[in-house]
Amino acid sequence: MAPSNSSFPDSFILRGVSGHPELEMVFFIVILFSYMLTLVGNLTIILVSRLDSRLHTPMYFFLSNLSSLDLAFTTSSVPQMLVNLAGPDKTISYGGCVTQLYVFLWLGATECILLVVMSFDRYVAVCRPLHYTTIMNPRLCWLLAIVAWAGGLGNSLIQSTFTLQLPLCGHRMVDNFLCEVPAMIKLACGDTSLNEAVLNGVCTFFTAVPLSIILVSYCYIARAVLKIGSAEGRKKAFNTCLSHLLVVFLFYGSAIYGYLLPAKSSNQDQGKFISLFYSVVTPMVNPLIYTLRNKEVKGALRRLLGKGREVS
Repeated sequence: MAPSNSSFPDSFILRGVSGHPELEMVFFIVILFSYMLTLVGNLTIILVSRLDSRLHTPMYFFLSNLSSLDLAFTTSSVPQMLVNLAGPDKTISYGGCVTQLYVFLWLGATECILLVVMSFDRYVAVCRPLHYTTIMNPRLCWLLAIVAWAGGLGNSLIQSTFTLQLPLCGHRMVDNFLCEVPAMIKLACGDTSLNEAVLNGVCTFFTAVPLSIILVSYCYIARAVLKIGSAEGRKKAFNTCLSHLLVVFLFYGSAIYGYLLPAKSSNQDQGKFISLFYSVVTPMVNPLIYTLRNKEVKGALRRLLGKGREVS
């Protein structure tokens, strides 16, 4: 529901790269290609994890959650980006902008928590291997997944609702590819210091705290891996953990840059391209990291493709 402020616009204009119209078609092609890769890669991980019984483990349960999240995350913003880049109309309805704001923030915060959960899974697998199946039982896995999704939703309800109360005084030009909190704060015509403080506080909690937990858990993991007698065993453990760490640094690096810099003082061009990075590039790269570096996923894909050829 729109605020009572009569000066609040019925729609917004997402500028994107409209200041450089010669780049719009280039961005359209690159983003469309990235989006198609994101759909194919994440759907492949979800299907393989479901169809191959050897991947019915906690690790792939959480990886399927991450892929589902990435699919929703990118779909909440990319189709609108493509529409705006394809033609002269750059508008997004008020309802569409609000929905994008809530969903994008919900899924982003959920990924912060889910990456912590995945690091806990790796910690138990490497440091407590004999108790892994007992600790990471299906009930706990579902509970951790629910906590991640519910925690992200709670963050979105607080931040998005608080941001939407800002007076915009008729301003409707969003200098970004999508509606997100830092871009919306820039539209405000009043004092935004409280909003920036809340944004920084909540984002610090959802980035610094989870990232610290992940790094501490990997210190224990590294110590445990170095004690493994078999060189092959050490290599397998490091490869599995390295995939997760690459995803962690890609996601948290861009999120920290995009959300923890002061909303009104940061460079807008840099900000919008960082938004593009974590809304388009990261969801595309995640499945590539996990499939290209993971023998189990590649083996499952070969088995499924082999069955497909036998059936045909």
